[in-house]
Amino acid sequence: MADGESRTPARAGAAFRSRNFRLYQSARLMVIIGAEAQSVAVAWQVYQITHSALDLGLTGLALFLPGLIFMLAAGHVADRYDRRRIILLCYGLQALCTAILLWLSLNPWTLAGRRIWPIYAVLVLIGMGRAFSGPASSALLPSLVPKDHFVNAVTWGATIYQIANMSGPAIGGLLFTLPLSGALEPLRGAAVVYSLTLLMLIGFIVFISMIRPEPVERKATAFSIRTVLAGLEYVWQTKLLLGSISLDLFAVMLGGAVALLPIFATEILHAGPRGLGLLRAMPSVGALIVSLILVVRPIKRRAGVTMLTCVGIYGVATIVFGLSRNLWLSLAALLVTGASDMVSVVVRSSILQLATPPEMRGRVSAVNWLFIGASNEFGEFESGLTASWWGAVPAVIVGGIGSLLVTGSAAALFPNLRHADALTPESLMEANRELSTAEPID
Repeated sequence: MADGESRTPARAGAAFRSRNFRLYQSARLMVIIGAEAQSVAVAWQVYQITHSALDLGLTGLALFLPGLIFMLAAGHVADRYDRRRIILLCYGLQALCTAILLWLSLNPWTLAGRRIWPIYAVLVLIGMGRAFSGPASSALLPSLVPKDHFVNAVTWGATIYQIANMSGPAIGGLLFTLPLSGALEPLRGAAVVYSLTLLMLIGFIVFISMIRPEPVERKATAFSIRTVLAGLEYVWQTKLLLGSISLDLFAVMLGGAVALLPIFATEILHAGPRGLGLLRAMPSVGALIVSLILVVRPIKRRAGVTMLTCVGIYGVATIVFGLSRNLWLSLAALLVTGASDMVSVVVRSSILQLATPPEMRGRVSAVNWLFIGASNEFGEFESGLTASWWGAVPAVIVGGIGSLLVTGSAAALFPNLRHADALTPESLMEANRELSTAEPID
């Protein structure tokens, strides 16, 4: 019934009627809290060792490169094999990686002399796990809820992500500075954060193993260059989808300042590790507020224009953050970036799944994840690189201006996106008439 029509009217909590959806989102809540706490610990640990903006940016590059190499193949794997088992295998790898980070922290000699390559090596393995789990997780969601509850499920999924994304960095910053003594003293700093992340990953694996998704009919397509690139070809043909993904890619990649937050927390705002946790959490606070509003009052009309407007607001808020020297103003600016980005996330995620056939969702999701990785992890590298050239403040301001230019360009280049109205398959097909004449792809 997951891909069929529900006989009950959609309500604010409609998606949670599904046991599979409840288990899946509970697992996501735990694992994202752990991952975000871990990201704070990694960033702070690397900056403590090297005091280099470029080294901070390289942490994002280490996570992104495996996705660049394997993501399209991962989409084919997600369309051909059991998606739940792929997720379990990938997060088992991530649990092993977190255990290695914990061991490195408990043995400081491994990172002595500014030697941080072991951390980068572990991040590459985590990125490899994410490369294969991302498309499988995204493609799994439609099989967990009825079709007419899907937008509600996307909105709730984004809400839960933001709850975890808000609390994870704050928890990470708090635990990093937690004074421990006695038998627990070796766990001070990053080690206690990695311990929490490892527990969360184990809980995630247990919950996902309990899910029983609706079976998905799969075509026995052979592994070939054409099948691997089919998702990329489909996105290129579907201009509405291409416009929404491209807008998010370039706006967030240019405007993102996450990788530079340790520098702002230390040298500009003088807020310390706990301040870093607050700075990392504020975009999620804004996103959470908006996502809760969207659960009660979903986007019904003018979805494309709404998305473009909010991405423009994201760019303006990024510029304000770069110019700010006051902690409270900086927190407010980051809150606005999260709130505006949340609208983009819901619109893009809905377009992604509603405009894609079930048998193609893995490969199309792989393209989406590749773009997301480019905007987030590669965006962190871009931020670190530009900050090493110009300084952190100019890098963020120029990035915000770039986001505004990208928004204007997307509005001009993708009229399909401007004309997107309701988030329904029929409306999206109408907004993207080229899709009706596209050659079918196996």
